[in-house]
Amino acid sequence: MLRLRKKTALPLLAPALAAMVALSACGSKDQPDLAAGKQLFTQKCGACHILNNAGTKGTQGPNLDLAFAEDIRDGLGRSTIEGVVRGQIKVPQGGVMPAKLVEGKEATDVSAYVADAIGKKAGASAGGGPSGTAKANAQNVVEIPTDPTGQLAYKFKNASAKAGKVTVQSKNDASVPHDIALQGGPAGKVVSGGATSTFTANLKPGSYTFYCTVPGHEQAGMKGTLTVR
Repeated sequence: MLRLRKKTALPLLAPALAAMVALSACGSKDQPDLAAGKQLFTQKCGACHILNNAGTKGTQGPNLDLAFAEDIRDGLGRSTIEGVVRGQIKVPQGGVMPAKLVEGKEATDVSAYVADAIGKKAGASAGGGPSGTAKANAQNVVEIPTDPTGQLAYKFKNASAKAGKVTVQSKNDASVPHDIALQGGPAGKVVSGGATSTFTANLKPGSYTFYCTVPGHEQAGMKGTLTVR
């Protein structure tokens, strides 16, 4: 039996839960794009909702990680959660969430992403997260490629280089556009489909933040630390 615990504090979803569960059986013929869903959620929903995987800290709406926590532990399928989220997007409850915030394929992508991401750490859905450290080669060039699946993440969360002229390259094999930039410094071009975003800077020893300038991507976790020694 589908149920939401009182302690999950889900004020916007609980009132129409039964109707939404019915919607989950209908589904969608569109194949969801989790990377696109994460980007849309971060841009359009993150100001209101907490979702750890997306790195959002909103307070107006329910904490989505807590909302279904017990139900997932009890074996509630994520496909059912996807239907509930899709139903809430289609018929918002409580007068807080605006109607038609996302529609059609975008609604499919957002609801699928939220269902997949609930309870997972940042970077844990849609292909895993960044790990290890990217180290500069003999020419002081650092390669920090993006996640090839389209996940809003670089393959490395940390990088290191020697002081002086540093070149950072980020190959993007996914169709989702990305770039790489230095906070307060230069930025490479926004690229996709196997192209490489590159910037060069003269850097003194210290710690610098690299990130993606595409709206919503940094907030979703596309950033890391470049240590220059």
